[in-house]
Parts: sequence; C-alpha cells; structure tokens
Amino acid sequence: MKKNFKLSAVTLATSALLALIGATAAVAAEPELPVITQELVAPPQLPPPITRKTAAHVVVNLTVEEVEREIAPGTRYTFWTFGGTVPGKFIRVREGDTVELHLLNLPDNKLPHNIDLHAVTGPGGGAAQTLIAPGNEATFTFKALQSGLYVYHCATAPVGMHVANGMYGLIMVEPKEGMAKVDKEYYVMQGDFYTEGNYRAPGLQNFDMQKAIDEKPTYVVFNGADGALTGANSLTAKADEKVRMFFGVGGPNITSSFHIIGTIFDKVYFEGGTKYQENVQTTMVPAGGSAIVEFTPRVPGNLTLVDHSLTRAFNKGAIGLLSVAGPDKPDIYSKGIKKPLTAAAVAKVAPAPAKAAAKDAKPAVAAAPSVHARGKAVYDSNCAVCHQADAKGVAGVFPPLAHSDFFQQRPYEMAHIVLNGRSGTLVVNGQKYNGVMPAQDLNDEDISAVINYISVELNEGQPVLTPEQVRDMRKKR
Repeated sequence: MKKNFKLSAVTLATSALLALIGATAAVAAEPELPVITQELVAPPQLPPPITRKTAAHVVVNLTVEEVEREIAPGTRYTFWTFGGTVPGKFIRVREGDTVELHLLNLPDNKLPHNIDLHAVTGPGGGAAQTLIAPGNEATFTFKALQSGLYVYHCATAPVGMHVANGMYGLIMVEPKEGMAKVDKEYYVMQGDFYTEGNYRAPGLQNFDMQKAIDEKPTYVVFNGADGALTGANSLTAKADEKVRMFFGVGGPNITSSFHIIGTIFDKVYFEGGTKYQENVQTTMVPAGGSAIVEFTPRVPGNLTLVDHSLTRAFNKGAIGLLSVAGPDKPDIYSKGIKKPLTAAAVAKVAPAPAKAAAKDAKPAVAAAPSVHARGKAVYDSNCAVCHQADAKGVAGVFPPLAHSDFFQQRPYEMAHIVLNGRSGTLVVNGQKYNGVMPAQDLNDEDISAVINYISVELNEGQPVLTPEQVRDMRKKR
C-alpha cells in the first residue's frame, strides 16, 4: 500500500513538472506583441487608419469626466463623458489586437461609472471589471476577435440615465487586411437628451428621468450639442474627395434615420459590419448601433446631416453641415431658373372661376406688379418651408419674417444672410433663435424681389433693395 502511494506521488509530481515545462514552453513560444498607446482625439476627428500588418498590445487610457457645458446657446447641462467629450473618444484597433483598457474615474466626479464595449467577447463587455467610484482606476484586457464598428457605453445603474447624460462612444476594430483609403474621415454620433426645461430653455437644466422613461427627448443632437456641427464647427471636404463617416447612435432610446441632404451614400456598412449596400439614400441606425457610410461630394455647397425623422432635425437639434469646396459643375447640378407664372400659364392649369350673378359682381382688383409677384413666388418656393407660409417662423429655430424688428432695422443684413447663409443665435422681437440658414441659390433679381416683398407685404415698409445692390454685395462676399 505504501509502495503504491509512493508511486502515485511520483507520478503526480512528474505530471505536474511536465505540465509546468509545457506551460513555460507555451509562454516562451507566444510572440511578444509590440505595445502601442492609443492616440485619443476629440470628435468629429479620430485617430488615423491603422497601417501595421501584425497584431499589437494596445493600451487605451480613458477618463470619466463629469462636465458642465452648453447643450444649446444659453442652455447649460451637466454631461457625464468618456474623455471629456460627447461622444467619447474614438478607439481604433486591429482585428487580433490585445486591448488593455484603463478606466480612470476622476476624483472630482460625483458618481461611480464603468464601461461596456460591444466589441468585447465576454459577459458584460467589461462592465463588472471596470465599475469604480470616483478617485479610482480599473484595468482589464480583451482580445479584439471580430472586425466591425462597435458602440461602447456606461453600464452603471440606472444604465439609461448614464447613457442619456452622454456616456457613449465608438470603437473600430479594423479588419486584418485594413480599410480602403479615403480622403476624409469623420466621427459622428447621435444621442437623445432629456431636460426639465423645454428645448433651448435658458440656464442650467437638470436631467428629467420621467421624460427619459417616456422616451420624449427634449434634444436629439449630433455630437452632444445643438449646433455642434454647424457654423465654425461644420465638417469640410472638397468636391470629388471620398469621405468616410463613422456614425453611431448612443441613444439611450431614439433610433436614427440618418441622411445627408445633397448626396447619396456610395456604400453603407449596415450595423457597422463587414457587408455593405450601395447607392443608399437613408440608413436606419438603432440605439446602441452603428453604420459606416462612404460618399463622394460632387459639387460645392453645404450638405446637411439630418435625422430624417425631420422634426428631430428642425425642432430638437439633429442637424449638421458638411461644407464642400470646389468649382461649379452645371452638368451635374445647375443653378436653375425661377420666375413667376404668367397669367396665360395659370389659365392653362387653373379651373375657370364660377360666373357670379350680375348683382353680386365686384370690380376687379388691379393685378400686383410683376416684381411683387416675383418676390412672393420666391418666398413661397424658398422661404415658406422654414419660416412658414404666414411668415411667423418656428419657435426657437426659424425667426419670424413678418413684423420682424430685425428685418425692419437690418434689411441689408438679411440680404447678406440670403447670399451667404448663417448659423448661430439670432434675437428677433426679443426671442432667441438658433436655426441653420444655408446660402440660397438665387440670382440678384430674385433676392431683390423677395427682400422687397418681405419689406412691403410683411413689414408694412417700402422697397429697400435693387438687383444692382445685390450684385455689389455678391462681389464683396
């Protein structure tokens, strides 16, 4: 019995020694990966494409920062962020990389936070390993097994609240063979925000949990703020440049019907995966999902990014601009010709008026001058869609043109706005408006006519502008 016991002990010891030798050999055989620290930049920019052909050990240092800033001009909000921005900093790795993620919850923060990366294969996506109180750091590693564009977000309870306050971003796992070269890349995410005050209510706004539960956002915006991608912050490209946009929806609730007015997507990689569809107009991106869109602007001008659930764009903030520079190409996109309908043309399509009895007949009203008719036609076809048919505008977005103190005091500036476009805050009749007015593709006569129409008919004024004055403005632009 003792002999057998001794033999068993020797056998076990030998097995353990062989296992140790095998494990040591396996470790020795594992190639040591080069260590790369991820470059982090603020959106809409992102780290450059990966050119290396082998795997690496990528270190990502991501901070959690609770910051107060404007969500709209004059409206402030306390955002919870990854890296101080909404969306959080873009993470770019390669299929096969080992990612070492460091999450730092800064000491001045008020709440615990963590991170769940949809690119992680494993329970919780890293949430359990990274749940930390302010003043602490968490680290975990994961293997980037599958290529694609993935959302990451905070998963601390209540999860919807953390995401609704801006805690989301994108991680791109590039395929081993790399990505096709493009001229420009941009990083854009849509998110929905819930404030106690109404859209663009001034002052510091608190989070409204009931609105979030009811899925009734006050704001639906790109990159964390109303106007984040307009005015001086507009994206830029040149005609015929190939543009790739990494687009995601942080949510927490609202799906995006993502569309860019004035272009067609050459390719859309649905759900951020490896398969694509060609020649797409609008792509649906769910909360917690993504898409890679590629397109080539062909002519100069402003392309408008919108959620094509359009009241979100024009009444909640989901609008941005891509300013395209380059020469005109009338063979692709002409200037067009606009003119008032003649009486003969109207007679061809309009039903003949019923003949009134002689006793009810009224004297005919003199026809409006042709210039007045032209101004109204220009207004109806170009201005009424935003400023409304009655010219009363849309609260907080498009200012009124009727009985407008701004127009009455500065009609020439209004003409400049028609020529050059404008974004940012505008005060009319004591109210703030912050819509986007792109430059209008109108000739000198049309601009003069519509400005005079607004002055005379909508503001009880006099004609104020000639085509020659518009021509001079255009030369000085």
